[in-house]
Amino acid sequence: MTFKLLNPEDSAAIAYLHSPLAIRERCGQLFDLACADKLRYFRCDLSQLDRVAEYVIQITRESYPDLNIPFHSRWRHFEVGDSTRLTLLDEKLAGLTPLAKAQAKFDLAIVSVLLDAGAGDRWQYTEPGSGQVWRRSEGLAIASFHAFCQGVFSSDANQPLQADAIGLQTLTEEALSEAFQVSAENPLVGVQGRLNLLQRLGKVLQDSPDVFGVQNPRPGCLVNYLLRQIRDGQLEASAVLSVVLSGLGAIWPGRLTIADVNLGDVWVHSALPDDQPYSQLVPFHKLSQWLTYSLLEPLQALGTEISLTEEEIASVVKIEPLQATLEIIGLDALTGLPEYRNGGLCVDLGLLQIKDPIVLQQKHLSSAEAIVEWRALTVILLDRLAETIRQQLHLTATDLPLVKILQGGTWAAGRQIAAELRPSGRPPIQIESDGTVF
Repeated sequence: MTFKLLNPEDSAAIAYLHSPLAIRERCGQLFDLACADKLRYFRCDLSQLDRVAEYVIQITRESYPDLNIPFHSRWRHFEVGDSTRLTLLDEKLAGLTPLAKAQAKFDLAIVSVLLDAGAGDRWQYTEPGSGQVWRRSEGLAIASFHAFCQGVFSSDANQPLQADAIGLQTLTEEALSEAFQVSAENPLVGVQGRLNLLQRLGKVLQDSPDVFGVQNPRPGCLVNYLLRQIRDGQLEASAVLSVVLSGLGAIWPGRLTIADVNLGDVWVHSALPDDQPYSQLVPFHKLSQWLTYSLLEPLQALGTEISLTEEEIASVVKIEPLQATLEIIGLDALTGLPEYRNGGLCVDLGLLQIKDPIVLQQKHLSSAEAIVEWRALTVILLDRLAETIRQQLHLTATDLPLVKILQGGTWAAGRQIAAELRPSGRPPIQIESDGTVF
């Protein structure tokens, strides 16, 4: 991967702000202030932890009575209502090598996740064939799934099941709108923002041939890069996040930078001490972590479908042939996702109490301190909830990692309580989305 030459201080700051450790530390500082009732917009009520954990467990058992919970990832949305979609995809990819299959699934997951910002209350997608109507994240997932299968993101009509640099850079608003059935009567929030994101992704692919390939740069070539990070048959989940953040960082629009390096989903909060450079910055990396969770499954499938001792994989890894299948470790190093379903759960069930009525009275930009507070407190409360849920179920973090609690789980519970409290099912706090954060 090509990096700009930075001074040691800037390089260290960027590396720190791109780490899950920084997310938890900075969010933890705001959490401590909230517990001391020293924040402007929110306070915490930890006496509600047991009640909220019970609610999440109840919602979890409705979908997963045996607690055999998959990862919280984009692949769950592709399966919703009809699990044969992924079977169909596998049939379409049947003639490819295991490595090429994984690359195609990376292409799909990366593009789909980048399109997974809030859809708004009015948009819906009518699925071809079944006529089923889908909204919000599931609708965006299913729309992007069909768009991928139709070759919307490919520049090669003979190779539709891919996203490539040229296909993404030449994607038009008309083509994207058509794929997502957007019209005046069916408006999708942030279409232009989504399009710009994909077009910038296409440029990043071309600008980083060591990561995304030379002949036909694709997001899926990230598989090859990650396979070179494997040691003793294991790959750290945080290493996947690190590559996602460094490899895709340039796609994010109008964000904070250090030495012209785009920090991504990082924001400012004035309640943090301003005693060191960058000490008031709060990182979240919601979409990047969601993407990381979504890339782990194709990697694991690759590890089980083909032994890593086979020639194809050994040639990619460029180290001694491995004598084990690929194992993803360190899942709980990543954080919960600070978005409106998890955050809404905390507000709607009283873990977070709103101090300033303005939080509910107007829409907020992602940079607003009220939103930064909300998201930061959500990160820490998800960790606290995970601990409480495991205690109630008598399970360990190995038995029930955070990525499964999110799926079971807090995201579904956030949606359920929102539907119970508000007819539209909208979150309690409204965000002015540009299609690139939530």
